Amino acid sequence: MRPEVLNPLFASADSLKGVGPKLEKPLEKLGLTRVKDFAYHLPDRFIDRRAVANLDDAGIGENVIVPLTPTQYRASRSGRGPFNVMATDDIGNVVSLTYFGRASYTAKKQLPLNERRWVAGKLDQYGDALQIVHPDHVSEEGGAAFGATCEPVYALSDGLTQGRLQALIEQALGDLPELPEWIEPGQLAKREWPEWREALIAAHKGANKAARDRLAYDELFASALALMLVRADNRRRKGVPLKGDGRLRDKLRLPFDLTGAQKRSVGEVEGDMAQQHPMLRLLQGDVGSGKTAVALHAMLIAVEGGAQAALLAPTEILARQHHETLIEMARGTGVEIAILTGRDKGRARESILMGLLDGSIDIIVGTHAIFQEAVNYRNLGLVVIDEQHRFGVGQRLMLQQKAKGTAHCLAMTATPIPRTLTLAQYGEMEVSRLDEMPPGRKPIDTRVIATERMDDVVAGLQRHVAEGKQAYWVCPMVREHETEDIAAAEERFDALRQVLGENAVTLVHGQLRPEIKDANMARFASGEVAVLVATTVIEVGVNVPNASLMVIEQAERFGLAQLHQLRGRVGRGAEKSVCLLLRGNTLSETGRERLALMRETQDGFRLAEEDLRLRGGGEILGTRQSGEQAFVVATPEQITELLEVAHDDARVLMERDGGLTGTRGEAARTALYLFERDYGVQLLRGG
Repeated sequence: MRPEVLNPLFASADSLKGVGPKLEKPLEKLGLTRVKDFAYHLPDRFIDRRAVANLDDAGIGENVIVPLTPTQYRASRSGRGPFNVMATDDIGNVVSLTYFGRASYTAKKQLPLNERRWVAGKLDQYGDALQIVHPDHVSEEGGAAFGATCEPVYALSDGLTQGRLQALIEQALGDLPELPEWIEPGQLAKREWPEWREALIAAHKGANKAARDRLAYDELFASALALMLVRADNRRRKGVPLKGDGRLRDKLRLPFDLTGAQKRSVGEVEGDMAQQHPMLRLLQGDVGSGKTAVALHAMLIAVEGGAQAALLAPTEILARQHHETLIEMARGTGVEIAILTGRDKGRARESILMGLLDGSIDIIVGTHAIFQEAVNYRNLGLVVIDEQHRFGVGQRLMLQQKAKGTAHCLAMTATPIPRTLTLAQYGEMEVSRLDEMPPGRKPIDTRVIATERMDDVVAGLQRHVAEGKQAYWVCPMVREHETEDIAAAEERFDALRQVLGENAVTLVHGQLRPEIKDANMARFASGEVAVLVATTVIEVGVNVPNASLMVIEQAERFGLAQLHQLRGRVGRGAEKSVCLLLRGNTLSETGRERLALMRETQDGFRLAEEDLRLRGGGEILGTRQSGEQAFVVATPEQITELLEVAHDDARVLMERDGGLTGTRGEAARTALYLFERDYGVQLLRGG
């Protein structure tokens, strides 16, 4: 049960004054649904302002606070242009305070003629004239009315203003409780970190490294402790040792030999599954490195040992493709492989449920439908989870617990993750890596092209489609709710339809209803349409062999790991595959280096490590995933610097300092609940 001291933080957003129905949607888009979310919605940056007596003391481009007296209003003749308030400082310098849109009423109200006001904003120059566009603040009470001259700037969504969000965050910070200290006292003193409440308030007031580091450490400590509890719980649980005799694997007639990395991974899996405690292993490997073949061997070991296996996929289309692939690969073994998704209803569904219950189905492939309450297994022995980052720990445990004891678990991901981030996200798992590609897999021809050559790229796409081939066209999607990205993708979709024909192009983006998104993806996968335009990461794992061209717009906005994962979707089995990275006309030195690396190497693990080095605080996985708890505060730099320390601290707590009992142990429980890693507490209690 959550400690009572945390209840105010988990109160709903509408408990804050000023939050009503109009604000619910824009706040929800930012994930701000509880008081805690506001407190941890840290500023993206700060505006440092300097109070000056007059404009002679200010520099062009500087953010200033200056006393001004409005002297004249100037509206555009058409009514659609800017509204200008002409003003003078105390020594006669003239500046135009410029407003766009329907802001004339607000401007006149804030800036009455001939009345002195303090104005905060960025001083610019337009021709020979001084200008402040849309002043940030106007006050009649002097410079002190602005409070600190360092103002936080927060990420927004449509319908929210900085002022409104700042006021809500101030409310949330004003209600912060005093929490017990969970950091080891020596560590706290050594780092000279503030206590939790003070750190959270300070992080909103300025670029305070000590405060930010302490908050990141809290998050890493809670995560490390929870994963440690999961790992310990897994070792305490009784599973069923599964030892295969090879009779089914010997019947496999795969059209390829396993690579050394695949054989090594199969051996690691086989060794784990033979143990009394359940396997908990992560299989990492690039797209096309052969994870499915390793998974099939693992599932056949389970069946040879008298158990059933289940493969969980994040989407229906991917589940169906896995089903087809496994049936083809296992042909001749006599193993019964079925599929269950949310689409399956009536007699077909009942037949599958009966087959799982009586054991006539050996392997089931499906979406979340396979761990629903109504689904029961005769003897589930192995759970394989594809694209582990799409699922949370709780979902994995629900499926594992469908077994009589606890099922063995093999999680897979095609997202290259740096080793430090692997420890942060999957610290409870053993890790296997497929670090070599199967023989015959040709490298993808990767080229970097300036956006100004767009006409040439579209002409090349026309020729590609005319030859009966398919292509992906990917538009950037940095945040899930960036409407301008959606609009850009829809514009590209319309433009390509005009060139290629209305029925030749389909579109996938995050704001489409799931059934429409799946239908459009299925039309592309079946070859019905030639080009798929997408803003989200292309459906992970879906194999479209005929799609041997990918165009990625504004490639500099993607992380290297994400670019590499996208590129891996191209031409699985095609004679020649091409990936065109369209870059902006102006690139930073880091941006040039990143795109050059994409041409230089096709090693996803190397690219992931380089991405961490080059992008620093950038989001390595490219998008916030739907299941795995994201780090709200900790950046990759902080993970690199603090993760091992946090792990050591958590280990000392569990092994030397009494675990979750005693004063510090109770404080650590509070941290687990605060960061919603309370599944660790539930496991400790056996719940």
